Amino acid sequence: MIPRTIKVFIGSRRVILASHREPPIWLLLTGSLMVALGLGACSGVVSQTPAGGTPPPATISVVAAENFYGDIVHQLGAGRVSVRSILSDPNVDPHEYESNLQDSIAVSQAELVIENGADYDTWMEKLLAASPNPARIDLVAADLAPRQLPDNPHIWYGVDNVQSVAQAITEALKKIDPSDGAAFDAAQAAFQQSLTPLQQKIAELKAKYAGTPIGLTETIFLYQSEPIGLNVLTPFEFEKAIAEGNDPPASSVVTADDQLTQHAVKVLIYNLQTVTPITSNLQAEARQLNIPIVAVSETLPPGKTYQAWMLEQLNALEQALGR
Repeated sequence: MIPRTIKVFIGSRRVILASHREPPIWLLLTGSLMVALGLGACSGVVSQTPAGGTPPPATISVVAAENFYGDIVHQLGAGRVSVRSILSDPNVDPHEYESNLQDSIAVSQAELVIENGADYDTWMEKLLAASPNPARIDLVAADLAPRQLPDNPHIWYGVDNVQSVAQAITEALKKIDPSDGAAFDAAQAAFQQSLTPLQQKIAELKAKYAGTPIGLTETIFLYQSEPIGLNVLTPFEFEKAIAEGNDPPASSVVTADDQLTQHAVKVLIYNLQTVTPITSNLQAEARQLNIPIVAVSETLPPGKTYQAWMLEQLNALEQALGR
């Protein structure tokens, strides 16, 4: 067997290891590790602490059942949160979502969990029950909302509700990380201020269009149509059935259809994520009759903030009402 010489450089020093047979793999790995440590010590890349000696801020692990809550907590987190939003695909009907193993792992590791409640995301209750953790803070938006409409879980469409949820999120973050309380308070103040354009737009629409008759394919927009003062003519049993994924009563379908053919409604507002043959027929009929159609969604669209999403929909409604 031909002797073999191994040369390992550690910093500026050279160490020669000689053997009369092939070196065992552990020796090669040890040499490589020594090289890495030696280079790290020379270059100063091993330490994670900045030159000033102050470690990076701690990151709070947050799981949001829906991505609009995830966006809100991201805005409130002052750069100190890591957020995973479970429901974020705009092509998925939120009422039909089924959780998976990745969701379960994320929830088990979270310090703060935010869910909607009101029987909207019941799958989250199962995830929480599967990984009990007394140290974890669980916020249920429906329990925090000051205004809840009957049989209507879409509380995030109410700006006043979001204000209360945001306040609770801030208090939870401060409880988890008291040392960054001032940063969380500043982020909370900025967030509340950012809701002003939404409130102003709702007030403007109310001043111009209160009492205007409209049609809805489901209940989601009632949290904004009511403060605007719009007159929703669509039977509630129709809206509720569509929102819950059920077939509406035949009489309510006839009424909703007649309201379009008779031009009784000025605008038809429909939910992009709860499309059925019945709602598709209403949209087609409204389009044929030249009745403006306004699309809204349950899930935050990609690349949008909560504020931009809501304001964009209200601007579309304003344009439709002005036709």
